[in-house]
Amino acid sequence: MGEEIELPEIHHGHEDDPWVLPVSLTVSIMAVLLATVSLLSHRAHTESLRFETRAASRWTQYQAKSIRLHETQGFSDVVGLVASLSKETGEKLKEKYTKEVEHYQGDKEDVANEAKKLEDERDLAGKQADRFDGGAEFLAIGLVICSITLLTKRRAFWICGMLIGAVGVAFAATGYFLH
Repeated sequence: MGEEIELPEIHHGHEDDPWVLPVSLTVSIMAVLLATVSLLSHRAHTESLRFETRAASRWTQYQAKSIRLHETQGFSDVVGLVASLSKETGEKLKEKYTKEVEHYQGDKEDVANEAKKLEDERDLAGKQADRFDGGAEFLAIGLVICSITLLTKRRAFWICGMLIGAVGVAFAATGYFLH
């Protein structure tokens, strides 16, 4: 139990390594950008799912209205048979079901248009999420390549990592310009 562990000596100063501070700052900034873009991506995916759910609800409503329309048209056909037995009752029922058919046809079109608009919103949110995902990936790759600079002491890794990170920021920014 008397064994002691020898720890490596820790250098607090960076006088002998001019790369540590600028590369560390670059990596820190890229990490913050990566976290921000990842958050935007998650929110865009959530928004896409929200629109998908609302659109599905509208299509369910559309189907219900289609069923009601079909039933009402069936009743209207039956009214045609009743009309021959009693003209007055037949005309009242025919007028009633004709109005209902018109009502359901109009409602059905409105619901379909609303569902299509929600699907368009869903598609836009999905495209934005894809752009944010791509930007996050480029930022992550750039961050790792910048980190390699600390191990290799080669400036090319730092520049390459910053360029790839800049591509990630630009790619993610395009998500805001989609319409």
